[in-house]
Amino acid sequence: MTATAQSGFRTHEVFNQAPPRVDVNEFTTNIPLVEGVGRYDSEWATAELTDIGALVGTRSFQHDAELANTITPVFHSHDRYGNRIDEVEFHPAYHRIIGAAVEHGAHTSAWAAPKPGANVARAASFMLFAQVEPGHACPISMTHSAVPAIELSPDLAALWLPRLYGRGYDGTLVAPGEKPGVLLGMAMTEKQGGSDVRANTTHAVPNSDGTWSLTGHKWFCSAPMSDGFLILAQTEHGASEALSCFLVPRVLEDGTRNVFRIQRLKDKLGNKSNASSEIELDGTVGHLVGEPGRGVRTIIEMVARTRLDCVYGSTAGMRQSVAEALWHVRHRAAFGATLIDQPAMTAVAADLALESEAATVTSLRLARAHDDDADDTEKAFRRLATAVAKYWICKRGPHHAYEALECLGGNGYTEAFPLARRYREQPVMAVWEGSGNVIALDVLRAMTREPESVQAFDAELAKARGASALFDAHHDRMRTALTELATLDQGSAQLRARSVAASMALGLQASLLLRDSPTAVADAFLVARLGPDRDLEYGSLPAGTDFGAILDRH
Repeated sequence: MTATAQSGFRTHEVFNQAPPRVDVNEFTTNIPLVEGVGRYDSEWATAELTDIGALVGTRSFQHDAELANTITPVFHSHDRYGNRIDEVEFHPAYHRIIGAAVEHGAHTSAWAAPKPGANVARAASFMLFAQVEPGHACPISMTHSAVPAIELSPDLAALWLPRLYGRGYDGTLVAPGEKPGVLLGMAMTEKQGGSDVRANTTHAVPNSDGTWSLTGHKWFCSAPMSDGFLILAQTEHGASEALSCFLVPRVLEDGTRNVFRIQRLKDKLGNKSNASSEIELDGTVGHLVGEPGRGVRTIIEMVARTRLDCVYGSTAGMRQSVAEALWHVRHRAAFGATLIDQPAMTAVAADLALESEAATVTSLRLARAHDDDADDTEKAFRRLATAVAKYWICKRGPHHAYEALECLGGNGYTEAFPLARRYREQPVMAVWEGSGNVIALDVLRAMTREPESVQAFDAELAKARGASALFDAHHDRMRTALTELATLDQGSAQLRARSVAASMALGLQASLLLRDSPTAVADAFLVARLGPDRDLEYGSLPAGTDFGAILDRH
């Protein structure tokens, strides 16, 4: 008999571990999200959002999310007989997840049934799905974002928009007209240009039947099994060339496969469930979208919408991080007390919750500004505020995920728990559709070319004037910085672009929290982010903070 057995200790008994976080309704337990849905005219979506929240919280959905990210896409260039097929095989779990998202309209519901609050409801559904499995959100987002570009070509819109609005999903490569719904991707960047799409060399020439033939290479093409792609290519205009936009079907209307040669799948840091690829086009059939030579202008609204979805995606990630971290620290004990009741952990957890709530209220405010009833002021506001939020919220995502991961200790650093996956996932939202410098420069561009956007943004913040001396002082500093920025030469302005964008984002979040969240939440955020002793590191909340009021909302 061993010494252990003699002593009566059972060394393999499992205790002091948090129970599985399953069968939790991810909508109804997210109080800031529930409140925002009600605040911004989308109460009518509460029942469906409650259903989505229950679905994504189930053990089976979470297991599908794990499977889709551990049994990752596989590229097949040829079939067993030697025929070139250019197919990507996904685990069935991925198809189940994306099928559910399409069924609930997380892709195009706001376009299919526009009304006040439609974009808020769509944003909430998108965030609920992306909270648990973010990879599939890429084609869901691109499908949503492609609609305003396709609307510029009436014949294409008549054919393709009903397909995009469909609530059915079929992941096979068949004629788009035979599907219950379709998804779209995009392929904009090339290896020599990156964000500088005007350096693209892909070329398009017209055909006698009204289509075009595209030849070139694309360095990033996400979701290559989508049913169609918006692609930029150079077209001739007299003695010069200019970019035009094209809709390139994966399969032609007669069922013939278009020339769409996948070169390889990208080996990415995260976003594993979603395939991203390099592709070659060689006489590939495309349909002109918008006016020839106006490709960048054609896709500009698509870019704005995908950037907004990056904000949603980062916000969804923050929600997952907070939910998982709080679940752990509320169930785990160490050094004689539950973790959440230990002051250092309480401060970190509350700070993470503040960041999540600030991102949530910002996301939903932006969503409402994108509804069809937006007036000119709302449109001007969203132009600048979307870029500002994309810069700040997406940049905060990775650090937020790391701090949440650390709350779980060693468990958080293993792939058995979702926060390791989330930590690898969050940077993609900061990179996709414009990394930090690109977005900061876009903020400058909006302020220079559309000065009305600055006025609309300032007016939004001014709605909270008088509620807090800390906020008023920050708003005054921001106004001064914007005035000074307007006097600088281009180079000097670029050097200050990032700090100004951050200041604007914090001002917007503070204004929204002051107006819409409980006083304890707003006050804590203001002290931590705008106060004289502000510290953007998590866990810096001072004594006297109403931690319970903050944490009870999560």
